[in-house]
Amino acid sequence: MLARIRRSVTGVLDALRTGSDTGPDTRAHNLFEAAAAYVSACAEDDQERIDEAAGWVSPEALSFGVNELACRAVVALARERDESPRTVARALLGLPAV
Repeated sequence: MLARIRRSVTGVLDALRTGSDTGPDTRAHNLFEAAAAYVSACAEDDQERIDEAAGWVSPEALSFGVNELACRAVVALARERDESPRTVARALLGLPAV
């Protein structure tokens, strides 16, 4: 049963990878690597790296990875600040406290 689940998960992850990278590092990137590279490039306003990371996985996979990264970042900041994730998320977006 576990082997069957493992094969299913592996199949899904393989489907999310494009493997279309033609640079010196030709291994396939996973969606979390793509999300980390994409978000950090966006924060640094580096369009070349944004485009590169966006090509590593499908748009749907990248969206999922960016969402997961955002959730983890908000949770980590909330723990660090001893505040609720809602308060931290609103503060990061410049929204008034509720």
